[in-house]
Amino acid sequence: MSTRGKILMLGVGMLLGSALYLAAQESPLPQKAPPPLFKGDRPKKDDNTRQVAGVVRDPAEKPAESAVVKLKDMKSLAIRSFITKDNGQYSFQGLSTGIDYEIQAETKDGSASPVKVLSVYDNRREAVVNLKLEAKK
Repeated sequence: MSTRGKILMLGVGMLLGSALYLAAQESPLPQKAPPPLFKGDRPKKDDNTRQVAGVVRDPAEKPAESAVVKLKDMKSLAIRSFITKDNGQYSFQGLSTGIDYEIQAETKDGSASPVKVLSVYDNRREAVVNLKLEAKK
């Protein structure tokens, strides 16, 4: 075999070897999650989130309608608010388990509740924090 033939064979061998190597390196396609077995099956909740809910009551122990509940993220200092329904209920979802939150209720007449803290050490996924308004001083 001539030198030219040997070089050609070497080139073809390297090309074939490279193709085989690349084919072996292909990663498999990601698998889709199987469909739920039952209609009522739901995906699992994210382990890093929690929620807080509760009832705001006035000094007479009646549900406080239209009170503003403020939730303060103690890491970013961002504030979210919720206006209570006629039954005094509020809720916040999608809260991080790794952040402390301050919760306080206020009304337009100036009454406010003491500030309560939802701590990172509180491991409840669905915390209940009820707030009681104090008369304006």
